Amino acid sequence: MSVGDHPFENAPETALEWHQAGHGAALATVVETWGSAPRRAGSQLVVGGDGRISGSVSGGCVEGAVVLEAQEALSDGKPRLLEFGVSDEDAFAVGLACGGTIRILVDPVGGALPAEMLEELVAARAARKPLAYLANLSSGARRLIAGAYPDRMRLDRPGLEDDGETFVAVHNPPLRLIIVGAVHIAQALVPMARLAGYDTVLIDPRDAFAAPGRFPGETILDDWPDAAVAKLGLDARTALVLLTHDPKLDDPALEAALKADCFYIGALGSKKTQAKRVARMTAGGFSEAEIGRIHGPVGLDIGAAGPAEIAVSILAEMTAVLRGKAA
Repeated sequence: MSVGDHPFENAPETALEWHQAGHGAALATVVETWGSAPRRAGSQLVVGGDGRISGSVSGGCVEGAVVLEAQEALSDGKPRLLEFGVSDEDAFAVGLACGGTIRILVDPVGGALPAEMLEELVAARAARKPLAYLANLSSGARRLIAGAYPDRMRLDRPGLEDDGETFVAVHNPPLRLIIVGAVHIAQALVPMARLAGYDTVLIDPRDAFAAPGRFPGETILDDWPDAAVAKLGLDARTALVLLTHDPKLDDPALEAALKADCFYIGALGSKKTQAKRVARMTAGGFSEAEIGRIHGPVGLDIGAAGPAEIAVSILAEMTAVLRGKAA
């Protein structure tokens, strides 16, 4: 799951916690939108049996009506498929005047959504294992599936399939950015990446660079980079950016990344520096295809000048690669 702006936020974990505590919980999910609906497909609201809520499906437009439907669903264990639009007098009554229409699926935990399935989903999210949650809007069938819907998973794009009946909820691990080198560019890149929804980790064994005062509140590992990335783990939701200019620090992490499934590997330096880097990786036994995964010099060529603009170029290139738009 992605933290912050990700449509699921912590909804599954919250729903499971409330259910296990005996409060009861239902998950309301936006399955389809038209027009200028305020929240996109996949957005979730958790409703407790005692009336508490967490999350949002409309930014406040229809939450009151959804809460009432969710509590009825908790009473009978059956799902609800709700639709609100500007032509619906019930929607007007709860304030949907934004010119959009939304469909919302309400799944009571322990009913339409088995508690065991929710437990499996939460465990997978904690283990950084991507899963899709499938809900058939006609039959009521619910299941979890791994390794399917690659385009939806890569783009973080939940939604209805072409059959108009199968809703696919995308549950990806949070995006993560691992930066080797707590340098000036990192000071600009970290807050930008956080705004874009990344969990960030800095690696730098050099005390002067890794001083907590330079990165207040951030996670900084002072291990040697290969040990640090081994501890963190590298996966398809991880970007690795190397900023030290020092092969002794960059190369151990780079070699680990080339053996892993990181979606993005970027390395700071000139074209000459990149050529030397390629030569070292070639000598280390890596193939041309593996080495071709390195984005070096790092970042899109936007004529960046100074650390902040270089950080913008790096984040832009990471986004392009993640969303399949990179040349």
